[in-house]
Amino acid sequence: MENLKLIAFDGEDLAVISAHLQDATLRAEDMAYLPRQKRFAAIANRFHWTRALSEDDRSDFQQCQSALRLERVLGARLTGIDLEARTAVLSLLAVQYAPVAPDEPEGFVTLYFTGGGAIRLHVECVEAELRDLPPGWQKTRVPDGQDDEPGARR
Repeated sequence: MENLKLIAFDGEDLAVISAHLQDATLRAEDMAYLPRQKRFAAIANRFHWTRALSEDDRSDFQQCQSALRLERVLGARLTGIDLEARTAVLSLLAVQYAPVAPDEPEGFVTLYFTGGGAIRLHVECVEAELRDLPPGWQKTRVPDGQDDEPGARR
């Protein structure tokens, strides 16, 4: 499996990262907001959608750990996520960007999770990176939004 490395500087770039992170699983303990560094980071188990959609063999799927990093974060708010439940599995649905005003770089990057949970990051501008952490591992099925394997590889 080829290791993915993507960088986003606008909402369209972030949509590409979002597509690659669809149905990724993580836990509260795998995320950190560092206000002094203006950074949000998370480690998630990402399903390799590109390979799954392009391969003829539908029984050989791949998954890997990936690091998501957002810079220039001014603040973070949570909805529907219990940080005390550090090992509870969260399944990521999408990552979206909304500017505060048209043609302005400042805005909000929101990570949406199944069950109504969300993390809303106030950003000066979009500056994000998604990077795979090799090696990947095989998976026997396609994620369904309720995957229970965030600790499959540590």
